[in-house]
Amino acid sequence: MAELSGIRESVRERYAAAAKAATEAEAATSEAGCCGSQGLSCGPADATGVFGSALYEDTEGAPDGAVRASLGCGVPTAVAELHEGETVLDLGSGAGADVLISARRVGPTGKAIGLDMTDEMLELARANAAEAGVENVEFVKGYLEELPLADESVDVVISNCVLNLSGDKPNVLAEAARVLRPGGRFAVSDVISDPDMDETTKADMAAWTGCIAGALTEAEFRENLAAAGLENVEIRETHRVHEHAAAAIIRARKPLD
Repeated sequence: MAELSGIRESVRERYAAAAKAATEAEAATSEAGCCGSQGLSCGPADATGVFGSALYEDTEGAPDGAVRASLGCGVPTAVAELHEGETVLDLGSGAGADVLISARRVGPTGKAIGLDMTDEMLELARANAAEAGVENVEFVKGYLEELPLADESVDVVISNCVLNLSGDKPNVLAEAARVLRPGGRFAVSDVISDPDMDETTKADMAAWTGCIAGALTEAEFRENLAAAGLENVEIRETHRVHEHAAAAIIRARKPLD
């Protein structure tokens, strides 16, 4: 528990700094990496468009500031196949871009929920929602490992380069499965590490908060998704982000009753 708390605090401090910088319009630029600037970049190729807002094509529903402040390694809303009336949960919602895009896609009869543990990010996300005039959204404070949602309460779980930051990924995936309704979908963008990642990189906390050292391998992701009770697992690498890791789309489904 002490180790998990330490990881949380390291991540929280970095993301609070990123939120503050984005609010001051100093960090929401093309130089922002998977976990922002301020020393949070995921790898050497940030300027080539493999992280952040450069990955987005359809941003309707989200203010430019929310998209520019995106710290992700993919676009989960592009593969989640959202439908009118669905309830969507974004784990580690940050500045709220994916929540606001999701809210437009599920329409007024649906709802998009963003969960984040960082007060500064929640404040930024709520400001972005107000700017967008979006009402079918909610931003809640909580941990990935202890989701403050009822069992079987959402249709889709999305996330963008966040699960790798948790110190207890099996529990995160189990919690995602818990809140999904039967037949619900899990669709995230995340970093997967190569099986031969060196121990120095794995142990580097700076790299952890930069999205690399905490990443699961593809085999580990498959194993943990299955253990959480999810099926039809699909993992598709999209682009390399580091000499030891790649961004990937990870999808699965909760079985019907």
